[in-house]
Amino acid sequence: MARTNFLIIAAATALLAGNAGAVDNGLAITPQMGWDNWNALGCDVSEDLLVETANLIVDYGLKDLGYHYVVLDDCWSVGRNASNNNSLIADPEKFPRGMAAVAEDIHELGLGFGMYSSAGKYTCGGYAGSLGYEELDANTWAEWGVDYLKYDNCYNEGQAGDQKISEARYATMAKALNATGRPILYSLCNWGEDYPWNWGSTIANSWRITGDVFDFWDTYDARCPCEGADSWDCSLPGFHCSITNIMNKAAFVVSKAQPGGWNDLDMLEVGNGAMTDTEYVAHFSMWAAVKSPLIMGNDIRTILPSDLSILSNAAVIAVNQDPLGSSASRRWMRVPDSRDPYSGPALQLWSGSLKSTTDGDHNDMLVLMINGLDEATTMNATLADIFADSGPNGKAPQIQMSWEVRDLWANRMSNATAMGIISASNATGNATTGWNATTYGGEGRYNATKMSYADGLAEKNELLLGNVTMTVQAGGMISAIVEAHGVAMYRLRYAGGDVKRKRDEL
Repeated sequence: MARTNFLIIAAATALLAGNAGAVDNGLAITPQMGWDNWNALGCDVSEDLLVETANLIVDYGLKDLGYHYVVLDDCWSVGRNASNNNSLIADPEKFPRGMAAVAEDIHELGLGFGMYSSAGKYTCGGYAGSLGYEELDANTWAEWGVDYLKYDNCYNEGQAGDQKISEARYATMAKALNATGRPILYSLCNWGEDYPWNWGSTIANSWRITGDVFDFWDTYDARCPCEGADSWDCSLPGFHCSITNIMNKAAFVVSKAQPGGWNDLDMLEVGNGAMTDTEYVAHFSMWAAVKSPLIMGNDIRTILPSDLSILSNAAVIAVNQDPLGSSASRRWMRVPDSRDPYSGPALQLWSGSLKSTTDGDHNDMLVLMINGLDEATTMNATLADIFADSGPNGKAPQIQMSWEVRDLWANRMSNATAMGIISASNATGNATTGWNATTYGGEGRYNATKMSYADGLAEKNELLLGNVTMTVQAGGMISAIVEAHGVAMYRLRYAGGDVKRKRDEL
């Protein structure tokens, strides 16, 4: 496709999505989903790893759920070819058939192929970076069939410390990618340095807002500083950041995301083994609620049934892929005594609008109650708290309505079903036969490649709506016992009682 036609189509797509203020490449209208090797495997990369993982993403039904991109992270090159215009060279031992062949294998499975580089002289692993080679490298990746670029921030030669400087450095690659004429999703990874949420949306499809995530729930690590009420203003993002550290930083910038451009809280840690199942459920729920890209960071080849069942929860993914593209916001953070809530574990309430799934005009509402304490705790959320954005101090009209409360984790796939899916793939030698609903049951499985999440929600598909637990009446409150380091996650659907209609009748 000619570049002019591509940009016209991309811009039209963005405008139709209500996204005129975001990057106009037509990609990531909902947060991107996929897999990246770094969290679990680091530099241990090869074409066999990528192709086997891609096959398993298909076999395990993850492709059908929307996990689309297979992203190769750092350590894949051996430098530049001086006899060929200094173009990047893929490591011939790790990728003996070359990157184009790997991309073709992934494309044949209906998946997208992602690559990594850094906006610096070197990548974070010490390999050749792309600073000063943006146009050359963008063209190389386009020739290889790349669909996604994760672009890091290491060895940037001091071209940072000011929003204009950082924006200009990253915009150079954005222009180079667009000039190739190939749609390449641009994932900006500058760790929240120089406030990328202020400028990232005009050049990129997502931007990292914090330092690197680690498989911690709330463990403090001095290498990830900036805890507390001013944690958003962090001059040293660091790494080894816990889930709660990142969650608290995200709370300040949730309004910056929109269709086509998303706050990136970093890759998922689900399945890497250092957190409990309860903590992984809360982690996945939080990332989905704030519309972070859902990029799996585990070794799919050794996935446990419990982790597959978390990653397969279509009702939670539907929140992340909701057509409104509206992030949940934190309503309050409290501790059950007089301590500063930023000084340690706390209780948090988050809520946000979702596309209506009723026949009325009232949007659905997402509710997250997160228990950061070390013991199970009863948490309460009033309608006044939940709908605070629609009217402060209890003035929101939704408070006078009734709401159906649906538990988004009630229908989580059983471990037995997940084990059946894993075993079937292993038994057939990873033949990419696809997940068989007839043989292994239909618990919690949704196929977004046949019906988008937007269409599924419009059709009121029960796999996306959760399980009805109660109806909260006008002026009421939701109450739940939430496990330590756990979450209660609900979708509220309008169930009657519009105040305006009552006034009309009077």
